[in-house]
Amino acid sequence: MTDVYLESGSRRVFACAIDWPGWSRSGKDERSALEALAAAAPRYAAVAKAARVAFPIRAGESLEVVERLAGNATTDFGAPGAIPSRDRKPSSAAEATRIGGLVAASWRALERTAAGAPASLRKGPRGGGRDRDAIVAHVYSAESMYARKLGLRFPEPSPDDRRAIKAMRDAILAVLSAPSKGRAPVEKGWPPRYAARRIAWHALDHAWEIEDRGA
Repeated sequence: MTDVYLESGSRRVFACAIDWPGWSRSGKDERSALEALAAAAPRYAAVAKAARVAFPIRAGESLEVVERLAGNATTDFGAPGAIPSRDRKPSSAAEATRIGGLVAASWRALERTAAGAPASLRKGPRGGGRDRDAIVAHVYSAESMYARKLGLRFPEPSPDDRRAIKAMRDAILAVLSAPSKGRAPVEKGWPPRYAARRIAWHALDHAWEIEDRGA
């Protein structure tokens, strides 16, 4: 059984696997969000394997909704923005290490997918959508903002500055991989467990976008 929470906005619903940061998908309603989450299980299994974390073979076949949250403008914009109760609980050293490993694997999935994709991606039905390099730059930019939610400050890195990107991600990972009392480290920040969920989701959402639109 895979524990899931649902975050419902006025136009979009996110279904998120509580114990698996990054395994979150959305739909127009609860049913379609859960179907999208189940369909993404094989993709997420590859991430867990890369992190050397055991992932149940049938994880996507038995989803149990254990919490429902009210969404907000972030939800409707297209990102999970509500913090589930589990993310406010303490994390042991072992659990934090596991969570950090999954975030790192999500980053690697994005880098690997981008490296193998064409520079120009297939456009949406209305001609929209960023190309590969713009997507990757967007992820780095967002992560410099996410870092602030953990009490870290880094300037937005240039997509070509691998040293700056590594320094930023290493600092983020150090926070996420450390035991936590479940509280945000700074005022208006994010609890580490939620930060891991949001950061991993963002990397994987765009990795899978590149994969789909580059095919």
